[in-house]
Amino acid sequence: MLHRFAGMVFAAAIVAVPAAGAPLEAYGHLPAIENVAITPDGKVLAFTTIVKGMRVVAIYSLDESKAITALNAGEQKLRDLRWADNDHLLITISSTTTITGVIAPRSEYFVTEVFDRTTGDQRPLIRDLPDTLNISGRLPTSRTIAGHTTVFVQGVHFQDERGVDALFSIDLESGRGKIVEPGSRNSMGWLVDEAGNVTCAEEYNNDTKVWNLKLRRGDDWTTVYSVPAAIDLPTVLGITGDGKSVAVKAIADGRISTKLISLSGDPGAAPQDLDAMAGEPIDDPSTHRLIGTMFYAGNTVYRFEDREDQLVWNSVLQAFPGENVTLMSWDADRKRVVVLVDGLRYGSQFQLVDLDTHQARVLGSAYEGIGIDDVAEVKFIHYKAADETVIPAFLTLPSGRPPKNLPLVVFPHGGPLAQDYPGFDWWAQAMASRGYAVLQSEYRGSDGFGWAHAAAGFGQWGLKMQTDLSDGVRYLAGQGIIDPKWVCIVGASYGGYAALAGPTLDRGVYRCAVSVAGVSDPQRMLRWVAGRARGSDTLPVRFWTRFMGVTDDDDPKLATISPLVHAGDADAPILLIHGTDDTVVPISQSEDMEDALKSAGKPVTFVKLHSEDHWLSRAETREQMLAATVQFLEQYNPPN
Repeated sequence: MLHRFAGMVFAAAIVAVPAAGAPLEAYGHLPAIENVAITPDGKVLAFTTIVKGMRVVAIYSLDESKAITALNAGEQKLRDLRWADNDHLLITISSTTTITGVIAPRSEYFVTEVFDRTTGDQRPLIRDLPDTLNISGRLPTSRTIAGHTTVFVQGVHFQDERGVDALFSIDLESGRGKIVEPGSRNSMGWLVDEAGNVTCAEEYNNDTKVWNLKLRRGDDWTTVYSVPAAIDLPTVLGITGDGKSVAVKAIADGRISTKLISLSGDPGAAPQDLDAMAGEPIDDPSTHRLIGTMFYAGNTVYRFEDREDQLVWNSVLQAFPGENVTLMSWDADRKRVVVLVDGLRYGSQFQLVDLDTHQARVLGSAYEGIGIDDVAEVKFIHYKAADETVIPAFLTLPSGRPPKNLPLVVFPHGGPLAQDYPGFDWWAQAMASRGYAVLQSEYRGSDGFGWAHAAAGFGQWGLKMQTDLSDGVRYLAGQGIIDPKWVCIVGASYGGYAALAGPTLDRGVYRCAVSVAGVSDPQRMLRWVAGRARGSDTLPVRFWTRFMGVTDDDDPKLATISPLVHAGDADAPILLIHGTDDTVVPISQSEDMEDALKSAGKPVTFVKLHSEDHWLSRAETREQMLAATVQFLEQYNPPN
């Protein structure tokens, strides 16, 4: 539970002015402002900030330019803020714990609380319901029904002593909740229309490997769309702007396409091509219908269905030429818009754009202590791998140094079906601030650059996915930008695996490697995933075996792509960093790698981050990780 501060002053966070000459810890600090949300009437902001080392939920009046109140979150991990209405703030936090009967031991669970800013009352969102936990499976959403604000949230309900996903509705005026859809072992989620009607249900049967979309027909559910899906499940994007269809994104004929399913029961339109790089849907904050699509490439791109909407957004972009602009929150009328502006002119700064007055107002910098001069230039580039595959990449260049013969840090993202994003990357910027060029390759297997690019990574774990990184080194060396004799690799999660695979499998490229929460033993990792998923023929296991190019956890190929098996071949010093509360990649992956390297007489250092999860959510351990990483880089790959 969060607690109110008495007389806490936090308004300075709104207009914080960064100091000059950023020290390393400024990059490692938790953001000074994040999770910004504006009320539907556009008059009040809520955001997360840091006060005396503690996380705080701050509530601020825009019209009066003054603080309203603050809630002390302390060490709790704040994941999301959103307004249910003008008075009720939904606060989602998470913690690493064990709940018997819900899922495998030691997982990350999300909990939502409701804060009433008019009364100061604060309570769990889901409460007083039998056989139910206050756990949010997905972020909550709100609707106005008969003048009352109702919040819908997916949670856990116990049936026959087994926890299953269920949909709950909570009337915020009375605080009473009820189960709207009890769910089953196959339930995945539900879609609620603007009037509060549950219109769609998603189900997945792991035995038949079929994904189903069901529509409400009176008191019954009717299956209207079925997709065989051993791994790649369709995604329900939402209800279309005209209110007539449900948009579903799926993989069809080797590409990403969209299927429109009629809510009236008429046959859906033929699958339509969705932009190959399409990412997230854009919802109208008032109707909750789809009005566009947002995706990432060299910058953040918003495409709206309505021409007038697109022109309005383009006018927002014109206020920040050359910068990357991200929509964070907007009011119900879409007149007051909170954006995050990243680039060389603004650093990383939140701004409030008023579309009625055509004015922008600075809210504050995302990172305290980082000035404009402390932000390095980021370029979006492309290079060809050895087999001519085109690899997109972000290249961060250190300020104040000509782009010639620079020391390089290769910084692969996790996932692997993920991507790097435009804008301020605190980790890459921190390394660039010490004098390094930083290469973030969107290697084959990455998301966001079309299905063909993602599928090219299947079976290439430790193979072409790995050499895509070293091909990037060779490309930059050929351009004269970096010195190939001074290169290290740093990564987390799958990127941590890539960091370990560099000196053990793709030798002769790197002077050192830093693996944060990385996989060292693919075989043991597969078995661990199967244990948590309660079976080897489950979707998570099939996801990993496809990328690794193996049939099961006994496949001999696993040994050929294992840094642990090849620890004796390591040709560079390795730093291992791992959180003790990691529920995605167990810390034993780093512990075993340390033992193997020591047994082989190879240089290794191991830093344990106590009470830290997979995502570096805690301030102290995040700064500890960054300090250890840069110290290691400077030891084996000095920037000067």
